[in-house]
Amino acid sequence: MKKLLFQFDTDLHPSVFDTVVGYDGGADQVIGYGGLSPENVKSLVEGAIFTRAPKDKKNTAIFVGGSDMVAGQALFNAVQSHFFPGFQVSVMLDSNGSNTTAAAAVAKLAASGTLAGKKAVVLAGTGPVGQRAAVMLAQEGATVTLTARTLDRAKQACENMRVRFGVTLTPMEAFDNEARALAIADAQIVLATGATGVELLKLEHWRDNPNIEMIADANATPPLGIGGTDMMDKGIGRHGKIIWGAIGFGALKLALHRTCIAQLFEDNKQVFDAENIFALAKTMA
Repeated sequence: MKKLLFQFDTDLHPSVFDTVVGYDGGADQVIGYGGLSPENVKSLVEGAIFTRAPKDKKNTAIFVGGSDMVAGQALFNAVQSHFFPGFQVSVMLDSNGSNTTAAAAVAKLAASGTLAGKKAVVLAGTGPVGQRAAVMLAQEGATVTLTARTLDRAKQACENMRVRFGVTLTPMEAFDNEARALAIADAQIVLATGATGVELLKLEHWRDNPNIEMIADANATPPLGIGGTDMMDKGIGRHGKIIWGAIGFGALKLALHRTCIAQLFEDNKQVFDAENIFALAKTMA
């Protein structure tokens, strides 16, 4: 029996990246649907849960993606609301790589040093990866500040994560590189999760900071988010700090994504969101 992965995307066009990893993770067929919302997904879910016998439902799974994490979370919840005993399939949420990328980055930082009791700053953290990474750092015992170009955006992101995960994050406005340098002045951990091709810090903003122990940059498109680092950095030492580049922890991200897809087909009751994806990432790191 074929392993079918239904890709439910909140964007108009389902992500090609997620389709490729779906196949690489073990799906025999990936079927993508775009432009989905809680209001129009019911019939698709019913098609997935009603078509195979109980012993065969493990061969059907649903992946929820798209560029908007808030929309993805709502769709993810809506999909599960249509399940009932005996009629469900495994489901995974990874809007814009939010869970797998964040989990890989934080897992590599955790493998490189102690996070508990440290101050961490997530630069440009209002996107999907930044918000989830901030949560994971907080869950590991760090005190986390999340920056954005405007305080309102930072506050909204922190509130979203408080509602979803019950964690307390500190919002901070940091409009430019100089402001971001001030934001990390007393931090031990710095994670950059800004838009591709946007430099958030120059080398001189972090090189001589004696407090910083670890840096990770999720941006692989030049210019990188943190000047003076390299996208290929794999926990190497630069100026006395441990550095992880986007490609450096990207291998774990891809392996993690594939592993989650494979586990969706182990039975029909798997639910992969930030918590268990991060737990898996830590074992793989």
